[in-house]
Amino acid sequence: MQTTNQERVIRPVRGVMGSLRLPGDKSISHRYGMLGGFAEGTSRFSNFSTGEDCASTLSCMEALGAKVTRLDDGRVEVTGVGGRVQEPAQALDCGNSGSTMRMMSGLLAAQEGRFTLVGDASLSRRPMERIRKPLEAMGARLTLTEGHAPLTIEGGELKAIDYTMPVPSAQVKTCVLLAGLQTAGTTTVREAVRTRDHSELALRAFGARLARTTDSVSVGGPQKLHAIEAAVPGDISSAAFFLCAAALFPGSGLVVEDLGLNPTRATLLDVLTALGAGIGVLNLEEKHAELVGTVQVTGPREGLGTVAVTGALAAQLIDELPALAAIGPYTNGGIRIRDAKELRVKESDRIALVVKNLRAMGAEVMEFEDGLDVPGGQRLHGATIDAGGDHRIAMAFSVAALRAEGETLIRGAESAAISFPEFFELLDRVVVR
Repeated sequence: MQTTNQERVIRPVRGVMGSLRLPGDKSISHRYGMLGGFAEGTSRFSNFSTGEDCASTLSCMEALGAKVTRLDDGRVEVTGVGGRVQEPAQALDCGNSGSTMRMMSGLLAAQEGRFTLVGDASLSRRPMERIRKPLEAMGARLTLTEGHAPLTIEGGELKAIDYTMPVPSAQVKTCVLLAGLQTAGTTTVREAVRTRDHSELALRAFGARLARTTDSVSVGGPQKLHAIEAAVPGDISSAAFFLCAAALFPGSGLVVEDLGLNPTRATLLDVLTALGAGIGVLNLEEKHAELVGTVQVTGPREGLGTVAVTGALAAQLIDELPALAAIGPYTNGGIRIRDAKELRVKESDRIALVVKNLRAMGAEVMEFEDGLDVPGGQRLHGATIDAGGDHRIAMAFSVAALRAEGETLIRGAESAAISFPEFFELLDRVVVR
């Protein structure tokens, strides 16, 4: 592979083989950084995400009065504000991170003061109305710019609510829970489709009490949080690209150690199993209520089969869908994705970009408002890929390029650093030429 800061050339390989240990889970790192910065005492985290999004969370918490130190052994130390932030001198810059903006809004809504949150051009296009409705129902005042960032919050005393989410979103759920944590009474969030539960597990790790039913989570307030020491497990959404790459090549074998296997996130393993990949899970243990284990994947000799990703499955796999779609042409029976309209409002319109780039590589693909059909049994050729400033598109098509005929140029390859700056280096380490 060759690189400049903006472009990366991917050449075809014969297989994927070896073992990896991945940087810390982005979703967990966001929550640990935010809660550590809000709690009493000093928290220490090993294997904290190296991505730019989580750095945005830490810098925002620093601007709110927390102290963040990167230790020589690679750990991150966060001394919290003890439940009372300081009003920042300037706008809080969330960079490209929708997680930072949406979740932090809940944290700040119950704080006295005026807080403005801004982001880059991509984040400024993403929908923020979805947090306005529950926070205003609690009594906060939010000002948006045509439904988007910049976002200004007039914080203060809130009231507890019982809120049913119209769209599945772990970020919105977290936003409401963080506001409820600081509010007298019991705040309940109801969800028809269960979203990732990292916030509930992290809040409990920091000492909060929550109640969970099959379709709701409730938090009583106000409650104090207390510092913890924790190792962040490897990011399964980052692992998705490597697991899909190994599954693509008959006879390939890859081991990923210390991987987060939270049941609300590990659905990808079930989908790869349904496609025919060999999946094994070893050394499963629990750390701060998060499941961690080692995953082995082998590429099936007869090739990958077919799978449909719809309904609740699509919501649980929303971050992994670009990688699955990108390998769809190489399966025997294709991949069908529906009920994934949320992909339209991520860092890019991921459905449109996946379709555009698959077609650039010579694939037949059918686009729908809420998904796509990628027929199997296709041969792809190298092409120039437009990552659209989206880290998951850049990485997904780097995987697709591994089995294409000829070289593929990834334009906007630097966007991978948003979540996974080590991606290309680690991919280079496990491909077999």
